Amino acid sequence: MSALKPGWKMVKFGEVVKHANLVEREPEANSIERIVGLEHIDPENLHIRRWNSVADGTSFSRKFVPGQTLFGKRRAYQRKVAYAEFEGICSGDILTFETKDRKALLPELLPFICQSDAFFDHALGTSAGSLSPRTSWKALKDFEFQLPPIDEQKRIVEILWAADETTECYADSALRIVDIADAALSKFFEKHKEVLSWTPAIDVCEKISVGIVIKPASYYVDKGGHAALRSLNVMPGRFVLDELVYISEEGQKKNKKSILQEGDVVVVRTGRPGDACVIGTEQAGFNAIDLIIARPSKGLLPEYLSSFVNSGLAKQQMRKGIAGTAQTHFNIGEFKKLLIPMMPLEDQQEALSLLEQVRAKQAALTDHLATAVKVRKALLNKFTTVAAHV
Repeated sequence: MSALKPGWKMVKFGEVVKHANLVEREPEANSIERIVGLEHIDPENLHIRRWNSVADGTSFSRKFVPGQTLFGKRRAYQRKVAYAEFEGICSGDILTFETKDRKALLPELLPFICQSDAFFDHALGTSAGSLSPRTSWKALKDFEFQLPPIDEQKRIVEILWAADETTECYADSALRIVDIADAALSKFFEKHKEVLSWTPAIDVCEKISVGIVIKPASYYVDKGGHAALRSLNVMPGRFVLDELVYISEEGQKKNKKSILQEGDVVVVRTGRPGDACVIGTEQAGFNAIDLIIARPSKGLLPEYLSSFVNSGLAKQQMRKGIAGTAQTHFNIGEFKKLLIPMMPLEDQQEALSLLEQVRAKQAALTDHLATAVKVRKALLNKFTTVAAHV
């Protein structure tokens, strides 16, 4: 381990941080409006942008307040940390940290410590369980790191939050591009209204089904097997295949109906309902877990269906079919009723070309965002200067 800088000291996490673990069993009566589950915390993003309403009911009772740092203890490799900017109720799989003494550790620095590589390495190293590994407060409080003096903390906090603001600006710009795409699509549909027919998805798809929903984990295998997509693998127009699960030969045979073919469109049901992507050559033969599987008919381009399902226009329809509190859930029956703007294939292709122009701008912003994230992470690991010890 490197020598400590002047004024810095080695401390255990539990010496300067506590797990608040506040309990609130009547949130609605006490004017608490928001529920946050793990699915609402984005990896490596300190800001909570989504939540559910307490009015819809919840079984959660852990309360968090502004200024606390929220840490996802389940599947810590997902790197879910958030800085609370409002009051709410959260899942039991979220730990609520706060500093014991802000004169020793600034609350504004705590989320960055929890985002550091060393802290995540410690969390992963102390996680137990194969299918859904969890760490614990008991294990995390033994994490050791180098704590700078308070004046140095203030300087570090100012730099790291400025880097975070830059990242958020790029992220917000990328979201605005999505709004531009929706506006362009609406204008296109208005222009082509004479050949446009809003038709239920069930009437323009050869097949609409759902992936494995009954005890999918019973088919999981550690080595070999058949790859299976889950909701966390499906993003709007792209796949993230870092965390694939694999099912046994028996599981594949028992669930032939959910084996994916090239050109199928898979749609997220739970957590981020409506996110969709087209199955390509690489994913053909994969199975699907709790995903809607739509197989377009010959008169419907898969890319067109996916693009529309990802649009705000489709999301407006979907909200009627979304239920659930801890996890928002999209009913397959509602998807079958989703009205698809059908038009001749050449017009569908024209719409895709229009969207491609918007996506090119979005891709450029995404590249800038990725660069900003890398810079932010480099600063984070430089300034936190943490070192884990088991």
